[in-house]
Amino acid sequence: MVKKASEKDRLVFYEQLWSLLDELRIGVFTVDPERRITSFNRAAEIITGYHEDDVVGKPCHQVFLNDLCLGDCKYHEAVEAERKSLSFEVEIVDAHKEKRAITKVVTPLYDTNGNPMGCMEVFQDRSTFEELISRITYDERQLKIILDNLDIGVFTVTRGGLVTFFNRQAEATSGYDRKEILGKSSSIILGGDGSVDVSLMKQSIEDGKMRTNKKGLMVTKKETPIPIQANYMALRNEQGNTVGGLVTVQDLSLIYQLNKEIKSRYTFGDMIGKDRSIQKIFEIVPVVAATDATVLIEGSTGTGKDLLAKVIHNESKRAKNSFVKVNCAALPDNLLESEMFGYVKGAFTGAGRDKPGRFQEADKGTIFLDEIGDLPLSLQAKLLRVLEDREFYPLGSRRTTKVDVRIIAATNQGLEGLAEAKRFRKDLFYRLNVIRLELPPLKSRKSDIPLLIDHILKRLNAVNETRATRISEGAMEVLLNHDYPGNIRELENILEHALIICQADTIERKHLPLSLQRSIPSDGTRQQSEPPHQEPASHYGEKQRILETLRRHHGHRGKTARDLQMDRTTLWRKMKKYNISP
Repeated sequence: MVKKASEKDRLVFYEQLWSLLDELRIGVFTVDPERRITSFNRAAEIITGYHEDDVVGKPCHQVFLNDLCLGDCKYHEAVEAERKSLSFEVEIVDAHKEKRAITKVVTPLYDTNGNPMGCMEVFQDRSTFEELISRITYDERQLKIILDNLDIGVFTVTRGGLVTFFNRQAEATSGYDRKEILGKSSSIILGGDGSVDVSLMKQSIEDGKMRTNKKGLMVTKKETPIPIQANYMALRNEQGNTVGGLVTVQDLSLIYQLNKEIKSRYTFGDMIGKDRSIQKIFEIVPVVAATDATVLIEGSTGTGKDLLAKVIHNESKRAKNSFVKVNCAALPDNLLESEMFGYVKGAFTGAGRDKPGRFQEADKGTIFLDEIGDLPLSLQAKLLRVLEDREFYPLGSRRTTKVDVRIIAATNQGLEGLAEAKRFRKDLFYRLNVIRLELPPLKSRKSDIPLLIDHILKRLNAVNETRATRISEGAMEVLLNHDYPGNIRELENILEHALIICQADTIERKHLPLSLQRSIPSDGTRQQSEPPHQEPASHYGEKQRILETLRRHHGHRGKTARDLQMDRTTLWRKMKKYNISP
């Protein structure tokens, strides 16, 4: 039993080490006693240009077209050196037939009985770094000073995609300090290894052709994608050999946001949230939008019911036609019928001409009946007929009017409870309750607050021409500990207040409404309604999602990572951060 436990621990250790080396873009492969390659990590593929499927099973010295270990197999030397690792410099030939200088470490591997079973070889490309270091002349330093002061993001990468230069505007756009990104993979900010942006950069490095004005996405430090326009080009040394690439990045967030405000158009991307409760809605909305089914949206005041209705309309085949909103609670009862269904000339004193109602205005489009729980019982029967037959009588008319309209209704009261209390017709409730979506209150998804703050600030800055883009720790602590009875609308009002008061680029605690400041003590004491933990609410929510997903998959990290839509290395890093063990 002891052997099995130690073997499992050993495998876990190697798996974690392998993932860490992969993430740091350090190549690693293993060979058996006959020097045949048995595994080859992703970083090794990037550095050498070879794919794992093409090299596994082949002798390592044949793959790299030279004697990889300087004429004497270091595997045997490492074993004879009593399990010590050997480190040395060597030059190899990659898949492009180009020479690459690498630093190599060879470590023997043993089975549980202490018998040698192969070795692990770890290496890191130093060719490009040496080339760049040798080229740092006075003129190039002057060039870097110029690049650092441009108002467009600029960064350079090695052939393997590692960042070697990151100017100030790139820092401002991405949210990363250059110390955090230098030497790391550019895929961190370009959406992952499989993204279009990474592919364009690789293509430019490989064929030397420039790709200009390409629309794409950059992922910020807060893991928020922002729209960019980028140029990609290859970097060559004085001998004309490609040593890496250069990328220029222009942030299009402000332009996109201004266009959105001008057009008053909402898209699926305007709904923000990583919490599982909101993600479930995100998953079902595209399916629901593609149909003409009646939708009932329930949720507290300020949770975004009208936004969700607009998203459903804009994602549907009716998007090019009208979206008509009727607030059932805002119109007097005696005007509600004529507003909704229209009237004909002579229907009542003052009706000098025919007037179409909201349902006719929404023909071929969508009508959104907000606060439908406040609809008078006298009108509910007429609405029921519209739902059943798509026709109605305008006020004073003897002829029916047919309409082709999709109905989306919303309420903050809970129609089922109203129906049980006989304040709402049950048959109408059943007709409306085809697809029911419930928007969660903000206090139940506090991990989304930082994301929402970032999104709302960008929109408000675009509209009001304000400049505060950051939140101090003290202000963020207050915002994270508030319960938001007014939900997202209340958060928007709080931030708008802060932007008016704040004249700098950072919102401080003192810029928040006084009532909010008083509700949270300056020492950061949490309200009793907060979960009993010492982490920020955003961390707490993420930790809980990881724990729940791990339990659902019985500790299987591969399935957990897929469910959470993150890489296994990212999951492993977050588990380590939150002290989670499967």
